[in-house]
Amino acid sequence: MSSGASVSALQRLVEQLKLEAGVERIKVSQAAAELQQYCMQNACKDALLLGVPAGSNPFREPRSCALL
Repeated sequence: MSSGASVSALQRLVEQLKLEAGVERIKVSQAAAELQQYCMQNACKDALLLGVPAGSNPFREPRSCALL
């Protein structure tokens, strides 16, 4: 590896570390509480909790057409 490539890689690493150091951090307990609150507020819109109406489910099995 050339020294130019090594210096360039180290400069990118320093920039990345600067970005990560500037990220605002919060406690896990606060993040968990906010996530729980968000889930409770949006539960009425959650298709996994409510299910999908049969008429609008794009994943339902196609109906077969039987002609007699």
